Amino acid sequence: MRPSYRVSVTPDTTTARVAEAFDYAFTGERVFEGWEKPTVPADFGIGLIVGPSGSGKSLLLAQFGKEKQITWNPKKAIVSQFADSDDALARLGAVGLNSTPAWCSPFQVLSTGEKFRANLARQLQQGAVVDEFTSVVDRNVAKAACNAVRRYVDTNSLRGVVFASCHYDILNWLRPDWYFDTSDGTLHDGRSLRRPKIQIDLIPCKRTAWGEFSKHHYLSAKLASSADCYLATADFGEGAQVVGFTCCIPMPSGTLEHAWRGHRTVVLPDFQGLGIGPRISDMLAQIYIDKGLHYYSRTAHPRLAAYRNRPRSGWIRTVEDGKHRATSRIRAKGKADLNGMGDSRICASHQFVGTKKYEKWWEV
Repeated sequence: MRPSYRVSVTPDTTTARVAEAFDYAFTGERVFEGWEKPTVPADFGIGLIVGPSGSGKSLLLAQFGKEKQITWNPKKAIVSQFADSDDALARLGAVGLNSTPAWCSPFQVLSTGEKFRANLARQLQQGAVVDEFTSVVDRNVAKAACNAVRRYVDTNSLRGVVFASCHYDILNWLRPDWYFDTSDGTLHDGRSLRRPKIQIDLIPCKRTAWGEFSKHHYLSAKLASSADCYLATADFGEGAQVVGFTCCIPMPSGTLEHAWRGHRTVVLPDFQGLGIGPRISDMLAQIYIDKGLHYYSRTAHPRLAAYRNRPRSGWIRTVEDGKHRATSRIRAKGKADLNGMGDSRICASHQFVGTKKYEKWWEV
């Protein structure tokens, strides 16, 4: 027997007219059928309550805890409204919100997808419960955010996080340890779920393609006239779509011969959190070392630097790694830095040594 929940309101002339117009017998009381709290594992990272609207998801979610309500100071950047800068970068990165311009914006000017991710970044904690999960965002944003959240929960050993959603398409991206389907009252073991593969490809393009991506770059919207440019496409199983841009430039004259360096890599906000940025950067580097050239890259983005520092990433640190720009011996003397990096900025510097032979596409 499913539990019932009753709520009452005071009938008035408006409710009477509405009820009469639609032959609805209304006495001032509504009765809702709910679900008993299922016997879930005592220790889990992520649980999901999924089902159609009106099937009792919110009532069941309330049995796991109270959702944290997020408020934002409209006069402060979102990145300034966390415990500290390290906490902000970790949490925003955890939900796939990796755009520095977005970090430095107040909440009210963000897009719907960015607002969803920002709120989620502050909700994630031990025992968090989140209702209407991914309900208001594009499905690409939903998939990317779910993938990023799963990674963050695992990395930080969060326990007892429960989401409620009406979207079944997130199951393989969130990969919950268990999920309860309110359409039929069935509890499922989600540990066998696997994230779908994403097929990535790079397509040479003209410099004019940069316009769509320039506003999303974390340093500068400028593009060197010597840049070799590529569009990145991704196929999630429903056809390829453009998701990013990457390019490189010859090393400045007088430094290294037969060498190129990364110049710009941007992933559109809707697709951040899936690991596409590092992958397309790797793919471009592989193309150039397959030509017998050397390939280098400098970045001030903390998450990309951390990725390249991992063993077997295909990248090795150079002697310039961790230096201030002003002390770098490979800076073109007397010229403005094409990557928009100031003298005081500490940069990660790497050489790509390769992972595997570049083919038509790679998978993430």
